[in-house]
Amino acid sequence: MSRLPLLAITLGDVAGIGPEVTVRALADPRVRGLCRAAIVGNAEVVRREIKRSGLPLDVIEVEGMRPAERENAIACWSPPDIRLHNVASVPLGAVDARAGLAAYLWLVAATRAALAGQVDAVVTAPLHKVALKAAGLDYPGHTEILAEECGVRDYAMMLFVPPGRRIGGPHGLGVAHVTLHTSITSVPGLLSREKVRETILLVDSFLKQVGCAAPRIGVCALNPHAGEEGRFGDEESTLIAPAVADSRIVGVKADGPIPADALMRRAVAGEFDGVAAMYHDQGHIALKLVTFNQAVNVTLGLPIVRTSPSHGTAFDIAGQGQADPAGMVAAVETAVRLVETRRRSS
Repeated sequence: MSRLPLLAITLGDVAGIGPEVTVRALADPRVRGLCRAAIVGNAEVVRREIKRSGLPLDVIEVEGMRPAERENAIACWSPPDIRLHNVASVPLGAVDARAGLAAYLWLVAATRAALAGQVDAVVTAPLHKVALKAAGLDYPGHTEILAEECGVRDYAMMLFVPPGRRIGGPHGLGVAHVTLHTSITSVPGLLSREKVRETILLVDSFLKQVGCAAPRIGVCALNPHAGEEGRFGDEESTLIAPAVADSRIVGVKADGPIPADALMRRAVAGEFDGVAAMYHDQGHIALKLVTFNQAVNVTLGLPIVRTSPSHGTAFDIAGQGQADPAGMVAAVETAVRLVETRRRSS
C-alpha cells in the first residue's frame, strides 16, 4: 500500500474558483507525486471544470475517502446528504445559499474523516462567508468551523510562506493572529494576556513541526509606535509585554511588542521565523503584498492537519480559466510536509 499521504480536498464554494484551482492542482505532476487525494464535493462540478480547463483527467465517484487507483483519474466523494442534490446548478460568480451549505457540509465531512484517521490531512478550497450566512450558518469562516468540529478552544489562523520563496528565514515565515474574523472596533476588547501568550506558543509549536528547532518569534504591537509609552494606548504594557514575558519563561524566543510596520519588514527579511499579529489585516496585508499566492493558510491548534490557499473565492474570474493554482499546490505541499513531520515524531 502506498505510503503517500492521503488528502481530502474540499471544493469550497462552487460559485468561485475553488473547483478550478483544485482540478488544476491535481493535474500537476508535482502534486500527484507527493500525495494521494480525494475530492470532497460534487462530481458533476468537477467534470465540468475538467472539461472547461481542457485537462486529460477522468472523475471516479467513490464511496468514502479513498483515492482513484487509475492514473489520470480523480476520486470524488459526495457525502450522502439530500441537501446537496442541486449544488451543480449554482451559477458562477454570485452568492448562493446552496453553495454556502455545500461548502460547509463538505468541510465537516472531510474534518470528521481526518479525525477518524481515514485521511491524513484536509486541504480546503475557499468558501464565501456571505454564502455561509445565506445558508443560515453563522460562522466567520473555515477556522471557526474546524475548531468547533475538533472541539478545541485554543487555535489560530496562520499565513505560512514555505521555504524557498525568498521570504523569511530558511524554514519560511509564519504569521498567526490573536484575533481573526472580527471588526476592528472589537479587537482591543478581545485581546488578553492569555490569548496573546497562547498565540505565541502556537506559532512556536508549528515552526518546530516544520523543522525550525529554535524559532525566533516577533510579537506585534497593537498601536502605532507600540503605543509611544502610553500616549497612543496602553495594551502594549498591560497585555502584550506581559504575554511575551510569560512565553519566555517557558523557553520561547519571543521579542516584542514591536511596531507592526517595522516588525513585518524585519520578518520578511529573515530576522524572525514567526510573527504573532494582533488582528487579521495587521498580518495579512503585509504578507500578501510580498507573496500573495505563495502563502498558505494553516489552522494551528487542531488535532488534524488543515491547509488552504490564502486567496478567496474570486467570483469576478470564476469560470474564465484565469485562476492560478499555485496557492492550492503550495497548500498541498505544506499539508504533505506537516503529515510527514507528524509521522516522524510519532
